[in-house]
Amino acid sequence: MTREESRLGERRGRELLRAMGGEPSHQLVFTDRVIATLVILWFQLPYATLAVFYDVDRSTVTRAVHEICPLLPARGFAVPGEAGLRLHTLADVFAYANAKGC
Repeated sequence: MTREESRLGERRGRELLRAMGGEPSHQLVFTDRVIATLVILWFQLPYATLAVFYDVDRSTVTRAVHEICPLLPARGFAVPGEAGLRLHTLADVFAYANAKGC
């Protein structure tokens, strides 16, 4: 991406001009992005539904979900009643189930 930006900058003959505050900003704070992602994944609601709830555009919710989803598997899934145990892969789930006799 930066190679393309520098090529375009050379073609323009100057750096890209940005107005003050012109950088992208998140209209949803991190906790709202996580909650919106979990609600969409759990209840399979349309993105537009949460956009109405948070009073933002549907694309804002879409961007939030696409930012948060990759973070969830990296964190792993906690096992209730087993402090500190997290299952990261499907193989971990099967191994845990086999060990518990499920």
